[in-house]
Amino acid sequence: MKTKTRNLNLSGLAAALLTAGLLATTATSSLQAAERLGGNQLTPMGAERTAGANGRIPAWNGGLKEGPGNWRQGYGNPFAGEQPLYVITAQNWQQHQARLAPGQIEMLKKYPDTFRIPVYPTHRTAGYPQAVYDQVKQNAGSARLVDDGNGVEGFSQVTPFPIPKTGVELVWNHSTRYRGPGAEREVTLVTPQTNGNFTPVTLNEEFMFIADPEENSLFYFLQSVTAPARLSGTVLLVQETMNQVKEPRRAWIYNAGQRRVRRAPQVAYDGPGTAADGQRTSDGLDVFNGAPDRYEWRLVGKKEMYIPYNSYKLLDTNLSVNDIIRAGHINPDHTRYELHRVWVVEGTLRDGQRHIYAKRTMFFDEDTYQLAHVDHYDGRGNLWRVAEGHMVQFWDVQVPWYAAETIYDLVNGRYIVSGLINDTRGYNWDYNAQRSNFTPAALSRAGGR
Repeated sequence: MKTKTRNLNLSGLAAALLTAGLLATTATSSLQAAERLGGNQLTPMGAERTAGANGRIPAWNGGLKEGPGNWRQGYGNPFAGEQPLYVITAQNWQQHQARLAPGQIEMLKKYPDTFRIPVYPTHRTAGYPQAVYDQVKQNAGSARLVDDGNGVEGFSQVTPFPIPKTGVELVWNHSTRYRGPGAEREVTLVTPQTNGNFTPVTLNEEFMFIADPEENSLFYFLQSVTAPARLSGTVLLVQETMNQVKEPRRAWIYNAGQRRVRRAPQVAYDGPGTAADGQRTSDGLDVFNGAPDRYEWRLVGKKEMYIPYNSYKLLDTNLSVNDIIRAGHINPDHTRYELHRVWVVEGTLRDGQRHIYAKRTMFFDEDTYQLAHVDHYDGRGNLWRVAEGHMVQFWDVQVPWYAAETIYDLVNGRYIVSGLINDTRGYNWDYNAQRSNFTPAALSRAGGR
């Protein structure tokens, strides 16, 4: 008996030593990888610093840090003088198929006379404050997945995996990417009918980004509908948890008609998005948000792809929303696509889980880990919805984000576009985010404004 016990103890000791050795090796490997960030091969965010093989994708040189010399208010287009290198249409897409997503091809087929992809010279404008680069480098040596990828530990604030090895790590990079400490914005959301008719919805949105694994928090979000009158006064509050398997997202809604605050567990996964008229799920805002637990995420690899980039035309305050909205899709006169390297991740619904999207194929911009494009498939394997994030670099605050988000429904011919600032106050980056602004009590006050 004693011999058996001793053997078990030795076995346990061996296992412990082996585990410790593996952990030490992993930690050393992570630290070595972190040292590559900001060097000759990798940018401080982990992207390939060098130019593409054919020179179409330039080397990264630090990003866009100032706007055009004549800009006064808003965000002037630093590339206003450029013309498309070529335009991809329903007639020539086969020549460019290798650099297109399936969703882009289906949009060209569905709207052969109106949808097109104007391809401009590539500019790697994404850049961040030095403090972000310093934090990302620190995270690279310590961040780790927990709870089967449903949580992250050992990191602070932003981008835990600048040298990603798995699909779910890229999802986390998107969810935790830097967007400043907080912001307030007034934006327009539109869900046009198939003929292009629409009623604009005006939203006031407040953000506070507080990614902290120790307190299991990711961000706070307050969204108030201010127009049209039939929706005005509806307010949504989200206190986003990081590990939502450990603690689900906390959400409340204030209903102006009932004058009361209610918990809103439906504001998650495939629950309906606010004022989206059924055209977006809750986890479709920001192209994707929320817990990754319902999908098995597979890292497919990296490729060159035409994605919306430097979409400053969509920020033009000389345009109105009327200039942007068209039947079936936004006006391609005001879109811009560039050739960039993207990470490709495939999310497949896990057995026993439910979601209206059985599969999502995601394309992440290598310089930001921000989603540029997502193809959504239904339960029969058919491509259903196509999402695009129209990236811009907000140079004055060094924040890459979206000028607009679009989701096109290939089945019903409708779409949603959100985040437009042409007819609104736009962004307030000086917003002083306070936790007291993001409580159920504050929700009632916001609804009464």
